[in-house]
Order: sequence, then structure tokens, then C-alpha cells
Amino acid sequence: MELIKVSARSVPKLAAGAIAAVVREKKIVEIQAVGAGAINQAVKSIAIARVYTEGEGLDLVCRPAFKNVMIEDAEKTAMQFVVEVNAVKND
Repeated sequence: MELIKVSARSVPKLAAGAIAAVVREKKIVEIQAVGAGAINQAVKSIAIARVYTEGEGLDLVCRPAFKNVMIEDAEKTAMQFVVEVNAVKND
């Protein structure tokens, strides 16, 4: 599964474009964020990615979870968001 890391300085529209591109191709992507600011940007990015893909009939869903990651030789708790295509709408 492809991984996209989002930081507090990430631009939500750009991260959303990356999320949408991966989901279009692979149908699933993992987003990781550490810290309140990064989580905020990640959630906004996921919401924007849903808008980007809905016109193509893709319904994205998100499964949040905690994940322990190593950052600079220290273990931190990250938010992991698995975003995948829930259904393809045939309108």
C-alpha cells in the first residue's frame, strides 16, 4: 500500500491531489500524520480528495487508526488513515 505523509505545513489541496491520484490507480492509500496540526491537514486533504473523485463516481471512505512510528530514533504515535474506494457509483 502506498504511503503519503502529511505534515502541519502540508497544503491540503496538494495532498488531496496526491491522495486522489493514488486512489484512482490503486484503489487504496495510507496517510500518516503525527501531531495535531498534521492530523488537521490530513483530514482536510481527505475531505478535498473525496470532492475531487466524486465526479468520477468514486466514493472514498476513511478508516482511522493509531500507529507507532519511529521518527529521529524516537517512537511516536501517528494517526493512520486508510483511504479506499467504497463503491463506484454508476449514475
